[in-house]
Amino acid sequence: MDAKAAAKKGVSDGRDRLIELSHRIHAHPELGFEEERACAWVAEELDRAGLAVETGIGDLPTALAATAGGGPLTVAICAEYDALPDVGHACGHNAIAAAAVGAGLALAPIADDIGVTVRVIGTPAEEGGGGKILLLERGAFAGANAAMMVHPCSYERDRMPCLAVSHFEVEYHGKEAHASAHPDEGINAADAITLAQVAIGLLRQHMRATDRVHGIVTLGGAAPNIVPAHVRGTWYARARTLAELTEFEPRVRRCFEAGALATGATLTYHADPRPYSEFVTDDELADLYRANAESLGRRFADLGPEIDRKVGSTDMANVSLAMPTIHPMLDIESEGATNHQKEFAAHCVRPAADRAVIEGAIAMAWTVIDAATDPRVRDRLLSARA
Repeated sequence: MDAKAAAKKGVSDGRDRLIELSHRIHAHPELGFEEERACAWVAEELDRAGLAVETGIGDLPTALAATAGGGPLTVAICAEYDALPDVGHACGHNAIAAAAVGAGLALAPIADDIGVTVRVIGTPAEEGGGGKILLLERGAFAGANAAMMVHPCSYERDRMPCLAVSHFEVEYHGKEAHASAHPDEGINAADAITLAQVAIGLLRQHMRATDRVHGIVTLGGAAPNIVPAHVRGTWYARARTLAELTEFEPRVRRCFEAGALATGATLTYHADPRPYSEFVTDDELADLYRANAESLGRRFADLGPEIDRKVGSTDMANVSLAMPTIHPMLDIESEGATNHQKEFAAHCVRPAADRAVIEGAIAMAWTVIDAATDPRVRDRLLSARA
């Protein structure tokens, strides 16, 4: 049996357990850095498949690494398993985790035969926590020559359109007062954040088409008859690259400073020191993946210029700056529902999503096999070590 046939058989043999894993994670959503059950379930399946599993890597209790083979070409396959507040697994991380496990169990028995070390890395807190960035800094990707993962979507793509993003929290502190009897004695922190949002609205006219800014108020006051003295909000600023983000974010910050200046409230601005970067897709690996996925019957979308609007962000992008990386998108036939909607979450455990788990796992495994057995691709990747 050749390597690709063996890999496909490994995934096919584990099909029921992979789908059950996907459904189990979906049924028990856990937020970033709290994915205790998901991490344990992923570790259990990888251990069962014969990979050497280490949990708590990078001083992150819900991170893991599972390794098989001892070849010189090291490929990291990333599993995500965190959910979103309120909408659960509306980004399909349950399927991402199961597909990564599937690729691991496909490659583990043949890793030495093709000269590969396969490393499945469980990466917590993609949804705003930057788990992969922390793992990069703490050595979890050390020695890897390439990285990959797959992601559920409402269409099929061999790459993820991606923006750099900065996450930050703002707080305003003012002064309480009776809103009717003594309003002149208060400093209204809610007015400050309202003014900041008006300023951001005006800024939109002067932003680049690739810039984004959006956020929510997480604390807006205690009672209508008390002048709010403390409000809080969480915001994202996005741009095409980290360099453009460095230019754009100060303009957003000045909108919040304007709210403080106008009201007399005090602004505290808490910026995450680890922004997500732009994504640099490795075109050669993406081409290999696409050919393998198409051979399994998957059909890739041609969205034309519309794709420029369908952009998100991911901490996998930071991995892509460190080594050759791909992040294909898997169509789960979500009937118009898109990521981060409750309707999309429902589709993440339907038959099309189950099929995407299996075919995504096989396509990743076959891509690793192609890269490992093509001397030119292999030599290029061996020269790119994190």
